[in-house]
Order: sequence, then C-alpha cells, then structure tokens
Amino acid sequence: MKYALVYGLLSGFVVAAALVAGIVIGPNSGVFGTVWFGYLVMLVALTFIFVGVKRFRDVERGGVIRFLPAFGMGLAIAVLAGLAYACVWEVYLASTGYRFMDEYAAAIIRHRQAEGASPAELARVTADMASLRVSYANPLFRFPMTFLEIFPVGLVVALISAALLRNPRLLPARAESRR
Repeated sequence: MKYALVYGLLSGFVVAAALVAGIVIGPNSGVFGTVWFGYLVMLVALTFIFVGVKRFRDVERGGVIRFLPAFGMGLAIAVLAGLAYACVWEVYLASTGYRFMDEYAAAIIRHRQAEGASPAELARVTADMASLRVSYANPLFRFPMTFLEIFPVGLVVALISAALLRNPRLLPARAESRR
C-alpha cells in the first residue's frame, strides 16, 4: 500500500494546489477559471495513477501484473488522491471563512441576471442557491461532494492504466546491466 499512499497523496496534492491557486487567481481569470481547466488539471495530476501502477508492477511484481491487481492499485491511488483533494479543500474553506459557497451563489445569480433571466427564474435560482448553501454548510454533504469531483476521473484513469499495464511489453522495466 505504500505505492497507493505515495502516488495517491502526490496526485491529490498536485490537483488541490493547482485548483486552489486557480481560485486565488480568480474565477474570471480566463481559461484558468473554467471547469474544463479544472478537469484537465485533475487528469494531469491523476497520471500518478499510471506511474504508481507501473512502479508497483515493475518493482513488486517483477514486471508482470494482471488486470485486477493493477486496477486495485489504481483504485487505491484514486481513492487516496480524492481524499487528499477533499481534505485540502476543507483546509482552504476553513482558511477563507467558508466564503466559497456565498461567492459561488452570488456569481451564479449575477450570471443569470446578465443573461436576462425573468424575475420568476431569478427567484427559482436564488431559492436553489439558498438550499445549496444550507446543504454545503454540512461537512457530511460537502466532503463526499468534493471527493466525487475527482474520483470519477481517477476511476477512468485507473481502468485505462490497468488495461494498458497488464501488458508486460508496454514500458518494460529496465534490466540492470550486468558485468
């Protein structure tokens, strides 16, 4: 499990640091404030799943691994990355006085107003945001929601990594030179 711990925490902290940096820079900072950029950062950070499974295959399994053990290792790395990401998000929220949801709700309402939403539509959006604000204040709601932002991406990367790395000819471990 040391591979899961090392590569999962590396992955989680890389994505958390990049996303928190994006939040600090500001939501209106061009491409850095988009959802697509956030998921691209997650995908790049979750390449540690591939690296961790490969390292596990090469070091612990002699260069050969079946799909299920590879997928299990990838899944463990994805879970730890998700937990690290959610924990870092909780620290960020606490350090900012839990202002995120208020700012997010206000931005959504402003966006809908700028689009020319009707008063009835604005009232519905405002009510939805008030309900979400109440739910998001509960850490038992917020933590799993945060975890589920990253975990599906990790699940896909774990599946692809396991499928690829079960082939021992794919990026084989280097044999040590013998004299």
